[in-house]
Amino acid sequence: MPSVQPRTADRPHTLDRSLGQKGVMLFGLSYMGPLTVLATFGVLAAKTHGAAASAVLVATVAMAFTAYSYGRMAAAFPVAGSAYTYARKMMGGNVGFLTGWAVLLDYFFIPMVIWLITATVINAYVPGLPIGVIVVFFILISTVVNILGIKVANGVNWVLTGFQVAIALVFSAFAFHHASAHHGTSGMLSASPFLHSGTGIASIGAGAAVAVYSFLGFDAVTTLTEETKDPQRTMPRAILSLTLLAGLLFVVVAYAIQIAHPGSSFATPDAAANEVGRAIGGKLLDSLFTGGIVAGGITCGIAAQASAARLLFAMGRDGVLPQRFFGRLHRRFHTPVGNICLIGVFGLLGVGLDIASSTSFINFGAFTAFVLVNISALLLGWRRRGTGTAGRRLLTIVVPLVGALIDVALFTTLDRNAMVLGAVWLVVGVGYLAYLTRMFRRPAPETSFIDTGDVAAAESTAPATAGPLAPARG
Repeated sequence: MPSVQPRTADRPHTLDRSLGQKGVMLFGLSYMGPLTVLATFGVLAAKTHGAAASAVLVATVAMAFTAYSYGRMAAAFPVAGSAYTYARKMMGGNVGFLTGWAVLLDYFFIPMVIWLITATVINAYVPGLPIGVIVVFFILISTVVNILGIKVANGVNWVLTGFQVAIALVFSAFAFHHASAHHGTSGMLSASPFLHSGTGIASIGAGAAVAVYSFLGFDAVTTLTEETKDPQRTMPRAILSLTLLAGLLFVVVAYAIQIAHPGSSFATPDAAANEVGRAIGGKLLDSLFTGGIVAGGITCGIAAQASAARLLFAMGRDGVLPQRFFGRLHRRFHTPVGNICLIGVFGLLGVGLDIASSTSFINFGAFTAFVLVNISALLLGWRRRGTGTAGRRLLTIVVPLVGALIDVALFTTLDRNAMVLGAVWLVVGVGYLAYLTRMFRRPAPETSFIDTGDVAAAESTAPATAGPLAPARG
C-alpha cells in the first residue's frame, strides 16, 4: 500500500505502516497494563463494598460492545485520530472537534495516572523514595523511547508486558492458595466477589466506571491505524480480541484477590495490592508485584504517551490545533516529538493528585468518546443498511446502540468533581471552536491524509458533508 507523499520535504504529514495484528494487540495490552486491575483494586473494592470482580465483569461487557464499534470505524477510516476522526467523518467537523477535545482530557490524564500509580506502588515498597522523583524518572524513559519511534517502543513492550502477565498469574495463584488454605475448597468458589448483601447495583456501576480505566488500551490502538498494515482487516480483529482476552484476565485477577481479601478495608486503598501481596505471599510476592508495576509503568507510559501524541498530531495536522507545533513530525525519527514532550510535561501535574480523582477525570473524556463512537458506528450501519445479510445489518445497528446506552449509564456514575471539570473543559472547547469557525460561520478546519489504497473504502461510508477524503495535494 503506497503512502501519501508529504506536502513538503521538511514537514511530513503521514506515518509509516509497520504494525501487524500482534503488534497492535501488544500495544493495546501494554497500554491497558496487565497489572492495572491490581493497582486499582483498593479503589474498586471500596466503590463496590467488596465486590470488585463484579465491577470488572460489567466493564468487560460494556467495553466489548464499544470495542465492536471502534473496530468498525477503524476499518472504515484507517487514519490516525481515533474518536475524533470517526465523529468528524460521520457527524461533521464541529462534532468531531468537540469529540477530540473531550478525548484530549482523557489522553492527557492517562499517562499522568499511569506514572502516578507506578510511583505510588513503588513508594509503598520503598517509603523513602519521593513520588515526584519516581514520576520524573518514568517520564524521561517513556519520552526517550517514544521519540525514537513505534518500532523501538514495541520491542520494549514485548518483554515487559509478558513479565506483567506472568506476575498477574502468579499473584492470582497465591491468592487462590491463600483462600483454599484458610477456607477450604469452598473459599475458592464463592459468589461474594461478584455479589453479596452489602453490594447494590449503584455501587457496582460506580466500580465499573473506575474499572473501565483498565480497558482504555483498546481505543488507544485506533490511534495507530495509520501505522498498521491492512487496517481494514487488522483493526476490528485486534480491538475485539484484545478487549475480551484482557477482560478475562482482569476478572480472574480481581476475583482471586477479592476471595483472598474479602471486604474493602485497607490501610492505604491506593496501595492495596501491596498489602494483599504481603499477606498472601510475604515479601517475595510484594517484591514481584512491585517489579511488575515498574515494568507496567514503563510499557503503559510508553503506549499512553504515544497514543496521546498521535491524537494531538491528527488534530494539529487538520489545523484544529496550531499546525506548526502539533502537526509536525521529526525529520529523522518521523515521530511527533513536540507532542510527546508536551505530554511528558503535563504528567508532572500528577504528583499532586490521588488515583481515584485522576481516573474519574479520565473517564469523563473516555465515556464521552465512547458514546460518540457508538453513535458514529450506528450511523455507519444505517448508511450501509442495504448491504450484507439481514443478521449482519441488524448486528451493525443493535450493537452500537446497546454500547451507547451502557456508556451513558456508566457516565452518570462519575463523581461530581469529574463532571464539573469535564463540563468546564467542554465549555472552553466550544469557545475555542467558535474562535476557529468565526462564530460557527465557517466549517471546522479539516484535511485528510489517507493512503491511496484506502480512499475508496472511506469514500463509500462518508456522508456528503464530511469534507474531502483524498490525499493532500503536493
